[in-house]
Amino acid sequence: MTDDRVREQYEAYPYPPRDPRDETKRLIEGSPSHRLEIDHYLFAGQRDWQLPFRALVAGGGTGDGLVMLAQQLADIGCPAEIHYLDLSHASRNIAEARIRTRELRSVTFHAAAIEDLPRLGLGEFDYIDCCGVLHHLADPLAGLRILREALSPEGGIGLMVYGELGRSGVYPMQDLLRMLGENDPAEKRIETAKRLLRQLPATNLFARNPVLGDHLQAGDAGIHDLLLHARDRAYRVGELVALIDAAGLAPTALIEPWRYDPASYLADPKLLTPLNALDRWQRAAAAELLAGNLKTHIAYAVPKGRATLAVADAEDPAAVPVLKDGNGVELARGLRPGGKLTVKADGYEARFPTSTGTGPILALIDGQRSIALIGALLAEQDPKRWTPVHFAAEFAATYRLFNALNRLFLTRAR
Repeated sequence: MTDDRVREQYEAYPYPPRDPRDETKRLIEGSPSHRLEIDHYLFAGQRDWQLPFRALVAGGGTGDGLVMLAQQLADIGCPAEIHYLDLSHASRNIAEARIRTRELRSVTFHAAAIEDLPRLGLGEFDYIDCCGVLHHLADPLAGLRILREALSPEGGIGLMVYGELGRSGVYPMQDLLRMLGENDPAEKRIETAKRLLRQLPATNLFARNPVLGDHLQAGDAGIHDLLLHARDRAYRVGELVALIDAAGLAPTALIEPWRYDPASYLADPKLLTPLNALDRWQRAAAAELLAGNLKTHIAYAVPKGRATLAVADAEDPAAVPVLKDGNGVELARGLRPGGKLTVKADGYEARFPTSTGTGPILALIDGQRSIALIGALLAEQDPKRWTPVHFAAEFAATYRLFNALNRLFLTRAR
């Protein structure tokens, strides 16, 4: 019965709401499934994108991840084969229209649920996107195991699930709205939700949560998805890592990395020292408790045994640093040497110190030059300053910061 209600919800209120005509104006980019993230966190920055690439978008909704990945692969001439899977015909129609508007030829559409994947006989995939889907399944672990079985041994997965702490107030509101008319038609339930939202006391947990916005920004579909969903659950970091592990996978990254680092929130060494002694994922769990505003968790994962080999190596001089958005010259121009970089996320503002060498290094990052070549060019400009040891330290600091901000990645030389 609940499965039917989930299907009916997305038929009546495809989410997120999208107008295919907007594809002529902009490309929505995000995580997971950005090509640079996929290469860096799943293929050690070594993926040859001139080779065929098979991808599955499992629970593709109205197509944000699908369109981004298909367009990015088309832009670099990758011979891609992408399969889209979703149980909602209405959502699929929107995704198909967006793909048609962009005249992309790499996508095949399937009207099916993740649980139906084994019977479709689609073979193995180099990459699987599952964004905002597992937390709506009756059995998220079973769903993730199905995806794991469809993954090639050398492939990887990009996931997004809800974060428990950042959704503070959502589930009490869902409970309250069930009391106000769980069996009412969807239109009436949405109207009830709107009335309730207008009258919430200032002490209400939902009213006090500043990071929630779907009910304000995504119309009736956003209200239904956030407050009236027939089935969803949220995860803490530890629960997500355990889910990934139980499915036979190992996480390689949480996006954006800085938000999962306790040092982004604390400066007192007496507090940081015991936290830094924890393993990577325990530190991430501590950061989640500190921040309190992580409403989603985005993770990349690979089959167990390959995690240490999947992530690009910043100590490889042949690796090519590449920026996700903007160019290095413009980014360097906006930095004050040795100053601080301010980053904002869901109501929190962090300030990160930059090294005096950060600007000169960024200015030479063009997606073509290797780490070694950037070091050589700087040494030509000022050999006394840019010794190999000095450059190595400055590049490491620059990489750590901008990779943590999800802006700098490594790829192979072309």
